[in-house]
Amino acid sequence: MKLIGNYTSPFVRKISIILLEKGITFEFVNASPWEADSPVGQFNPLGKVPALIDGDDSWFDSAIIADYLELHNTTPPLLPADRLQALKVRQLALVADGVAEAALLIVREQMRPDAAQSAEQLARQREKILRGLDRLEQAAGAGQGLNGEAITLADIATVCALGYLNFRRVAPGWCASRPQLVRLAEKMLLRDSVARTAPSAT
Repeated sequence: MKLIGNYTSPFVRKISIILLEKGITFEFVNASPWEADSPVGQFNPLGKVPALIDGDDSWFDSAIIADYLELHNTTPPLLPADRLQALKVRQLALVADGVAEAALLIVREQMRPDAAQSAEQLARQREKILRGLDRLEQAAGAGQGLNGEAITLADIATVCALGYLNFRRVAPGWCASRPQLVRLAEKMLLRDSVARTAPSAT
């Protein structure tokens, strides 16, 4: 398998962690979708990362790739066997993905000249982040599908979203009133797959 993406993307990190957790061998191809000569469009017509190449098949969108990897039936399973409970875990993972996506939009907006930035857009994305974090905090406190005994897709998506918030310094102080998410992040960082994929400022 080949994983196409860049090291700082929370969505690419999510797939990297899943592959490492499941012990699936893969080659990482560092490619940014923002470069003029980026090869990403060859693998994903939408020009986004991650993309996963497995033989003649190209898979894209991290949620789809995660589902595809779960079909391999390798351990650990990241979704419950019960279909309703699996759906609940997927929904929590999508909340975490939404937090990461909102943070990405803030980063892109702040790259524009100050006069061209939209205060309304920035405020809207920050509200999404805070609401999403509140929902994840609630779920982490309950320990069902998130922050439980067994690692899940939601755990991985959440730690990647939190890591991206910290890396890009988006929503500073998010942890002050969310102790359950802090505990989850600390617990996840003890895993080799999470520690190895942490984005670096250098």
